[in-house]
Amino acid sequence: MISGVINIAKEAGYTSHDVVARLRGIVGQKKIGHTGTLDPGATGVLPVCLGKATKLCDLIGSWDKTYRTTLLLGTKTDTEDIFGQVISESDVTVEEDEIREIIASFVGDYDQIPPMYSAKKVGGKKLYELAREGIEIERKPCRVRIDDIVILEADLPRITMEVTCSKGTYIRSLCRDIGEKAGCGGCMSSLVRTRVADFFLEDALTLDQVEQFRDEGRLEDYIRPVDSVFPFCPSIHIRRSGRSLLMNGNPLPPEYISREDAPDVSLEDSRNDLADRYRVYDDEGYFIGLYRKTGDQGILRPEKLFFTGI
Repeated sequence: MISGVINIAKEAGYTSHDVVARLRGIVGQKKIGHTGTLDPGATGVLPVCLGKATKLCDLIGSWDKTYRTTLLLGTKTDTEDIFGQVISESDVTVEEDEIREIIASFVGDYDQIPPMYSAKKVGGKKLYELAREGIEIERKPCRVRIDDIVILEADLPRITMEVTCSKGTYIRSLCRDIGEKAGCGGCMSSLVRTRVADFFLEDALTLDQVEQFRDEGRLEDYIRPVDSVFPFCPSIHIRRSGRSLLMNGNPLPPEYISREDAPDVSLEDSRNDLADRYRVYDDEGYFIGLYRKTGDQGILRPEKLFFTGI
């Protein structure tokens, strides 16, 4: 079984589940999961976890993301993008400098109401299921964080932007809210996810490329090992005398540590959920999992075990 993370360039027309289903056929294993839903009309980065790396799906999905999107001012739809039914159309009376100020006002934390056509669950049912039944319910706003918005092109009524944001941010809803603040409404006309954490679009593979590399026997060259996802965590190597404790997932007293190395890169703010975590390896250099030091004596306790390579 292959374990690791592969950076997929999702194409338009595929759901995230479609990508996983096709990869299962290409790779020949069932244990595969994606790290965050992209709408069928959207394209871009979709890290996919294979084998024991599926334990990373929620973790990677919680890290910051960057999108390239185009906002169409003056048009409202039921799905908040151009793929939905048009609800209303209005004249765009704002000037470019005004819309730039409005867009800049969304940088920071703000309370965003999720769209009805979304996978968010309310009362155990997905919102899009209710929407397809013609039911619209009141949604509670969710606190999201917009780290940065760069306007790439302004050709009213269209504005193309690069948005870096937190988990849970709906770019469709951001476009809706900008349009509302501009007084004319708006919807999203295109969306490309260009980055998830340190997975970038320029390094991503299409499904056809994955199939080609499999046929050429080169696919594993493009699958990232699990431990490479955590370069900001210090690494610890365990003595052979601690191997039994290590293999059984037991806590490890500090006397079993043979070497401790500094992280490869600095920890980014968006990954504070992994502060004080360590990459732990056995005496042969195999990655075992993520551990945390606890107590005054610095006992290592396992948090996620992978046993990659064993």
